[in-house]
Amino acid sequence: MERLYKIRKGLDLNLKGEAELKLRPLEVAEEYAISPADFHGVVPRLVVKEGDHVLAGDPLFVDKATERVKFVSPVSGIVTQIERGERRKLLYIHVKADKAQSYKEFEKISLDKATAEEVLALLLDAGLFAFVRQRPYDVIATPTDMPKAIFVSAFSKMPLAADFSFVATGWEEYFKTGMKALTKLANVHLGICPEQINTPLLPVNGVEVSVFVGPNPSGNVGVQINHVNPVNKGEVVWTVGPNVVVMIGRLVAEGKTDLTRRIAVAGSRVNQPEYVETKIGTPLSVILKGQIDADAHLRIINGNPLVGQKASEKDYLGAFSKEVCVIPEGDDVHEVFGWIALRLNDYSTSRSYFSWLFGKSKQYDLDCRIKGGQRHMIMSGEYERVFPMDIYASYLVKAIITGDIDKQEELGIYEVAPEDFAVAEFIDSSKLELQRIVREGLDLLRKENA
Repeated sequence: MERLYKIRKGLDLNLKGEAELKLRPLEVAEEYAISPADFHGVVPRLVVKEGDHVLAGDPLFVDKATERVKFVSPVSGIVTQIERGERRKLLYIHVKADKAQSYKEFEKISLDKATAEEVLALLLDAGLFAFVRQRPYDVIATPTDMPKAIFVSAFSKMPLAADFSFVATGWEEYFKTGMKALTKLANVHLGICPEQINTPLLPVNGVEVSVFVGPNPSGNVGVQINHVNPVNKGEVVWTVGPNVVVMIGRLVAEGKTDLTRRIAVAGSRVNQPEYVETKIGTPLSVILKGQIDADAHLRIINGNPLVGQKASEKDYLGAFSKEVCVIPEGDDVHEVFGWIALRLNDYSTSRSYFSWLFGKSKQYDLDCRIKGGQRHMIMSGEYERVFPMDIYASYLVKAIITGDIDKQEELGIYEVAPEDFAVAEFIDSSKLELQRIVREGLDLLRKENA
């Protein structure tokens, strides 16, 4: 029996360019690249050098802190370049793909007989533990800190988000196998939306299922943790993306690390929004080939418009990206009457524009302009209006800005991640970079508690 949670605070943003429910497989690209920066909290140590040949599933680098957490190649091929930045910071490991792909083989295990130690060892050896994140701090999990629970959210209410029910079509058994593997490690909580109740994703034996109804960010795993089993100081929970659960299930069933995933290519500046099947580390130029026009006024986003990273066609699909979005940059827009215009196609949460008369079904073609400069923080309770967690978001942000660690702990910083503040950042009249502020606060707290 699923538990029902009604989320009342939040904001749904209806953007143009949602991906159609059709899938296009991509051919194998010539080169792939993995960025250690995708795995926050990790200090990488290379285990390959230029010229080495690797199999899909062979480690490229490990975490210096434990060296048990491995980060593996998505394809078999030759390591062509170790790209570094300032102070020799490791930026990318480039792998030229073989024409015929080969995979490193791992021992298949029976989940009915396997122990927690065996499942954990398999995830570590195969490189899939690198995709497990932990709260507090929202960093890559530490295998020695076993969690009190594992949370998986099978849906997202972010604008232009990929529909996991469609993404998992044909992979439902992999998903169930992956969930079963996670139950060997801790109690597992699965968050779904009402539309997923009667889908092949369920039932999942041994998993507590919760239904979340409400606007964005009800699909955020942090919101679900806050309502189901909040994180207190000294406690640890792990979070796993649903696409990673599919990869875990495929590993258990086939004995290989296959980093194939299905992502949404969406946005108002995409010629034909759709889903593509590809691998982590694929060049965005391959994913967007024939999809965008030669226009300098575009913003390519590696991920979702609210939480993704600004990118270019020279970049590569991020390790945690479930979408690649293209929207207008807005730097070529010149308004005649400015704020005094009717603005029938602009969006406002406060009904400042007449566009609210069209209702919630109207789709908007928003660009990347901030439309205002950074100013003092306005304590008007606007964050709390769209922040559905039992946390005073405005006061927590103030405590982070002032560096008051004791106050941060009292206000629940251990429960949050930057993505939980995405909607608040979108409506913020002070134009503060809330996600960056929260990220810096979490990193400082982690350093102080080390």
